[in-house]
Amino acid sequence: MRAYVVKHYGGPEGSLLMDVPAPVPRPRDIFVEVRAAGLNPVDFKFRQGKLRAILRPKLPLVLGNEFAGEVIAVGREVKRFRVGDRVFARVAKDRLGAFAEQASVDEDDTAYMPGNLDFTAAAAVPLAGLTALQALRDELRVKPGQKVFISGGAGGVGTFAIQIAKWLGAHVTTTASTRGEALVRSLGCDEVIDYTVQDLSSGQRRFDAGFDLIGGKTLEQMFEIMKPGTKIVSVAALPEPQTAIRDLGGRRALSAIFWLISYGIRSRARRAGVSYRYLFMHPSGSELALLAELIEQGKLKAIIDRTYPLAKIAEALAYVESGRAKGKVVVTVS
Repeated sequence: MRAYVVKHYGGPEGSLLMDVPAPVPRPRDIFVEVRAAGLNPVDFKFRQGKLRAILRPKLPLVLGNEFAGEVIAVGREVKRFRVGDRVFARVAKDRLGAFAEQASVDEDDTAYMPGNLDFTAAAAVPLAGLTALQALRDELRVKPGQKVFISGGAGGVGTFAIQIAKWLGAHVTTTASTRGEALVRSLGCDEVIDYTVQDLSSGQRRFDAGFDLIGGKTLEQMFEIMKPGTKIVSVAALPEPQTAIRDLGGRRALSAIFWLISYGIRSRARRAGVSYRYLFMHPSGSELALLAELIEQGKLKAIIDRTYPLAKIAEALAYVESGRAKGKVVVTVS
């Protein structure tokens, strides 16, 4: 089968599209003919080797974290899926393999595709949709009437986060450029701050929850607009000790490393009276099923910026890395 393989860490020259053996399904796996795969910043960060402290799979490795496709075989212990089912999944962190003509995934990480989506739109949902759901519902515990600030609302995770925050009943403010304002308002955003001309540091501490998708200076400014006693969850800055304990299997040594590298951010958060958490999302078939239900009810939609054929996946990854995408980028597999 054709697949996009990381042969060595570094730039695009270390990865290529090539023929590799099909994966061998485990007893609880479903074996899927991939029709489309979503791209995410974590893909090029993995290719660059920036996640080596967290994930150390043996190279060469087929890249890719999420896909949609049709089941062509099931393991002997699989109970929920059959050949011919249309499914989507966020594969486990230690497996990857979505950028390929075929992929194996544990049935617990898989759900039936929303009936009103095609494969391309479905492939855009799992990683970004689950990230937004887990951050807003589980970590920030957003409640009706709360004021939520989301940085970078026009990006892949941001477009889902705005919609999920509105579904939870929140008043939503986000940052976007002039080019992205129409998009985020169409998703239900109540207030938009144009980050190209406006400073977040208004002196008004008015937000009940913060979801950081940008990091850097934007995160620093977010501490100044959060009410004391509230919380910011980030997927763009530095991991802190709880990331290793709660998201990465209780790895104590890694927790100590994260304590050191996140000391500055955590100190800044304490001075502002705000708690800080870095989230490394987890796959979940049951939560994907919830997202599918919301999509079928018209309460959630996937925003696609561009699609590319698998043959041009290197070009697609370069576009994601440029930071210009509004919504998700997807590769299609024929």
